[in-house]
Amino acid sequence: MSTLIAESQSLKFPLRHRWTVAEYHRMAEVGLLNEDSRVELIDGEIIEIAPIGSPHGGHVKRCIRLFSKVVDDKAIIAAQDPVVLGNYEEPEPDIALLRWRDDDYEQMHPRPEDVLLLIEVSDSTLRYDRDVKVPLYAKNGIPEVWLLDIQNRQLEIYREPSNGAYQQRGSQRTGKIMPILCPDAVIDLAELFPNSSLNPTNND
Repeated sequence: MSTLIAESQSLKFPLRHRWTVAEYHRMAEVGLLNEDSRVELIDGEIIEIAPIGSPHGGHVKRCIRLFSKVVDDKAIIAAQDPVVLGNYEEPEPDIALLRWRDDDYEQMHPRPEDVLLLIEVSDSTLRYDRDVKVPLYAKNGIPEVWLLDIQNRQLEIYREPSNGAYQQRGSQRTGKIMPILCPDAVIDLAELFPNSSLNPTNND
């Protein structure tokens, strides 16, 4: 009996391999991944991104159009491009408002210190975006995240990352809002959610 116990204690379960960002990029270099591969790296796992439906795509385009009118050369607007958060994380947020760089980040992907605002447009991915990606952004010090909830026609706002969580959280359906690090970029939610008859709701 003691032999069986000793053998069972010596057994080791296989460990999950966490892919690094460098390994992830190497997969692309050797052709295992390409620009058509709808994936992102989250906590060392390669996650398949859901197909983009027309409501999702329309809201992304609308965000780009609205920010383009108010940002000018104060920031760079990136759509569904990688942001390197650490050794094991390279998500592709729907919209990223980035600090201005003359090379448009041609030399390297943006890092957390380059980010002014990240936006996730959420329909079928609402739970994943809220429960996985928002905490990931908080853990890596992204200063502000907007979660665009298409189904409920509201904007969730996350600010002040500390100890792996956002200390300020709220939601808004009407009125105007601007990123804290780019206050000139004022967005009217009536344009973001056209033809909305919902009353304003704010939850702190």
